[in-house]
Amino acid sequence: MSSSAFGKTRLLVLGDSLTAGYGLYADQTFPYRLEVTLRKMRVHIEVLNAGVSGDTTAGGLARIDWVLQSNPTHVILQLGANDMLRGVPPATAKKNLTRIIEKLRHRKVQVLLAGMYASPNLGKNYGREFHGIYHQLASQFDLEFYPFFLAGVAAIPSLNLEDGIHPNAKGIQVIVNRILPIVLRFIRRVD
Repeated sequence: MSSSAFGKTRLLVLGDSLTAGYGLYADQTFPYRLEVTLRKMRVHIEVLNAGVSGDTTAGGLARIDWVLQSNPTHVILQLGANDMLRGVPPATAKKNLTRIIEKLRHRKVQVLLAGMYASPNLGKNYGREFHGIYHQLASQFDLEFYPFFLAGVAAIPSLNLEDGIHPNAKGIQVIVNRILPIVLRFIRRVD
């Protein structure tokens, strides 16, 4: 796999603290580790970190025009965890994510949607409805989809910081390794 196959690919990760790298050094964040891992595979693309700790889908929507000034060709959309933690109605989060995706699509930017599960303490109905918005949007917009960003890491103490919510450096690498096949398919995709 040569880097020339990817041309001018600029992959931006639009997210919250899970992207920003809460509690981690810059070289331990998801976007940084993803770029390093891709480069080891001779896939030379730029991965930009547009994560803001505490960000919600509303916050992502509010800053999407500013984020697009970096001219990404591809975006991993990783938002919604803070909406869930604040008990924002899933319909509201879905509306915001829809508008973000529409703005990205309008600019001909490819989108990989990274989903999130709701905390069990919010109840089964909320959890089902919340997780469902990601499946619905992936289907509606024919997006590459990674159902749960924290798959393989959530609730595993050795892969998280002391807060039990944010991945540590080891956890970030697990996320990178698990999402890598989807990212590779995503950056090859032509619509």
